[in-house]
Amino acid sequence: MAGSNTGGGVKVEQDSEYPTQSTADMTAFVQNLLVQMQNRFQAMSEGILLKIDEMGSKIDELEQSINDLKAEIGVEDAAKPKPQEDKLSHDAA
Repeated sequence: MAGSNTGGGVKVEQDSEYPTQSTADMTAFVQNLLVQMQNRFQAMSEGILLKIDEMGSKIDELEQSINDLKAEIGVEDAAKPKPQEDKLSHDAA
């Protein structure tokens, strides 16, 4: 049937060739687009994880600094109210 004429005088071979090429082009385009999106997503994910790691390190440093300051002034658990004292202070308010 490839090469036979249709009622309009157009060969079937020509009609079927263009959709196949168009489909192949669209498939290649979509695959390329998906690869680009995957690469961008990967880069963003790595960036986010890096920022989270940096924040964790900064929090650890801050916690250590606070503990050092507490030790320097001799306040370990004195600043923390006991559960009973905390409950009484809320009840009085």
